[in-house]
Amino acid sequence: MYTEQAWIYKRAILSPTKIALIDSSTKEQWSYRTLTDHISKWVHYFHQKNYQKGDRIVVISQNRIDLFAIIFACGVTGLLYVPLNFRLSEVELAYILEDCKPVLIIHDEEHQAISNTFIQVERLLLSTVLEKATFYYPSSNVWSPSDSWIIIYTGGTTGKPKGVELSFNAVNWNAMNTITSWGLSDSDCTLNYMPMFHTGGLNALCIPILMAGGTVVVGARFDAEEALKALNTYKTTLSLFVPTMYQAMLDTTYIHTATFPTVKVFLSGGAPCPHTIYQRFEDKGILFKEGYGLTEAGPNNFFIDPMDAREKRGSVGKCMLFNEVKIMNENGHLCQTNEVGELYISGKHVFTKYWNNIEETSRAFVDGWLKTGDLAKVDEDGFYYIVGRKKEMIISGGENVYPQEVEQCLVLHPNVKEAAVIGVADEKWGECVTAFVTCLTVDESFETELLQSCKQVLGSYKVPKKIYILDELPRTDVGKIDKKQLQELAVKI
Repeated sequence: MYTEQAWIYKRAILSPTKIALIDSSTKEQWSYRTLTDHISKWVHYFHQKNYQKGDRIVVISQNRIDLFAIIFACGVTGLLYVPLNFRLSEVELAYILEDCKPVLIIHDEEHQAISNTFIQVERLLLSTVLEKATFYYPSSNVWSPSDSWIIIYTGGTTGKPKGVELSFNAVNWNAMNTITSWGLSDSDCTLNYMPMFHTGGLNALCIPILMAGGTVVVGARFDAEEALKALNTYKTTLSLFVPTMYQAMLDTTYIHTATFPTVKVFLSGGAPCPHTIYQRFEDKGILFKEGYGLTEAGPNNFFIDPMDAREKRGSVGKCMLFNEVKIMNENGHLCQTNEVGELYISGKHVFTKYWNNIEETSRAFVDGWLKTGDLAKVDEDGFYYIVGRKKEMIISGGENVYPQEVEQCLVLHPNVKEAAVIGVADEKWGECVTAFVTCLTVDESFETELLQSCKQVLGSYKVPKKIYILDELPRTDVGKIDKKQLQELAVKI
């Protein structure tokens, strides 16, 4: 008997010979039937070890197609799949392992040393040849849709990492919502270099496209030119990259001759995308749009038609079919059109709870709505815009300043590659609007020109009081600009 939680087995019946997964490094390809064969091997192994429902399986590995077999095997046996971010510090890694207490750590060859560093627990090399197993028919008695399937730990830039529990409902409804709202089908193919220890590398496109019967091409280490070539080689139709990846692509010589004949649209996520990147893709006649997501919800919540994205630059679009959003002000009332407030989300794709953290879970919800901590606004046509993080809003001289607005202004200058804006404590202003930029070239007049261009676009209280030029901006493990490090740097300068 098949249940909706084990849809991957049904997909293998519907599309047995269709290519499900391709490894861009090794060129290995798995059909849907091959994928379920590998899933069954892992299911057999887990049964042999007598793991119990709810036990945690930690995985430490670069992106590879094998990981999908483990993900689905955990699902059909009631185990919790916990991908570990190997880029975290030893302190953070030790905390996560102690927090989730896994029964098994599966690792690739490269990260064997990490897996042996911390708690004493059984370990298994990912390339271990498992016994062949008969086709596994999942039992409907193992779990319910509300049971947790995956735990993804947040990056920990604001404190200790939190384990976000994603239920079968959360993962599957995100996939169904994405398929229906974005119009995905079995003809779609994505190239994924997003790390699979984050929701963007799993749930943004990969699992939705597998549910739709399409093809996922998995890349391990991002190389801009190789990625551009792979987009054409595998006839991809849509792919997600972060702005830093797009900038690296635009910096290659290959981009000048690349045509991407099968690509319907490029998606940008993970951080606000500079308008200059939009423009470069539009100049090549390629559709490009920006998304919004978070580990705790989806991550997919909005849809925007690529043509609308040209007119509504910077908008993430409108709410998708099977979720709801609203924007609330500080008084707990719905915001008016173009009024900035905190974005709230509800739907079956929202996470269940933080692992072992009742207090943080209770703080995350109000009347069943997830408080995202992100500031947003909606225009008169119903298009939503993400303005920035609530905690990053600057109050300077009693006025609210949203860093993202200032950053978008700064990168309009032709000499600015990237910009980040923070508020720094100041006796006169309360907080001083402070900018950090990277540049193509620097001369004596640059700072004056940059400030002048800001004054032409921004209100006077939004114009940076200080501008620092850096060789590069510090980043978190997922490629976002690390504003915590910039705060520390501002104090030292």
